[in-house]
Amino acid sequence: MDGLEQVAAAAVAFVGTHFLLSHPLRSPIVKAVGANGFMGIYALVAFATLGWLAHAYRAAPATAPLWAVGEGIWGPVTLVMLLASVLLMGSLLGNPALPGPPVAAAPATARGVFSITRHPMLWAFALWGLCHIAVYPIAANIIVAVAIIVLSLVGAALQDRKKEALQPELWRDWERKTSYWPFLAIARGRARFGGFRPHDLAGGVVIWLAATWAHLPIAGVAVGLWHWVYR
Repeated sequence: MDGLEQVAAAAVAFVGTHFLLSHPLRSPIVKAVGANGFMGIYALVAFATLGWLAHAYRAAPATAPLWAVGEGIWGPVTLVMLLASVLLMGSLLGNPALPGPPVAAAPATARGVFSITRHPMLWAFALWGLCHIAVYPIAANIIVAVAIIVLSLVGAALQDRKKEALQPELWRDWERKTSYWPFLAIARGRARFGGFRPHDLAGGVVIWLAATWAHLPIAGVAVGLWHWVYR
């Protein structure tokens, strides 16, 4: 396989094994080796396929970009990445979708990041993928970003299905207050924009500044706000 075929194969392996282990293979493996054994297998497969993907990406040729990336792209992408950072930070507390013991009840109202979507963490990763395609439209990067987008958005839909089966009353109540698609619950009047907690906004800004700054020493490219600071 050439470089791009290796990236595609690794991306399929990374996404495919995640879905297989998270859904159809989870129960039989847990029955065979227990919950801790399953987590060990899951972590091993995830790290192995992610390592393969990272290695294949680094070895892939840098093909010509599919479009020119100008200021008209950098500005919107910078703002979308700020939104993604706020969604990520806001998803870490009070999120009924996080793994762990079943929660007794969904929040009374959808506030903060949950007014935007009931899957803020997974949408943060999906927006990350879209932004990276927009500003670095080479073949290998597009393959990796599409893999992250598919893993996130298909995973969110499958998570809804799983939660509906495990906690039907709780999760259907939460679905009535929220939306899968960002801002749809607000547009339909099921949620009201606002109610962000300090850690959502302050943490999101810190993550956004730190992650975008790190692109310069790691990849040699200034992105986000730093794209204009280091011009």
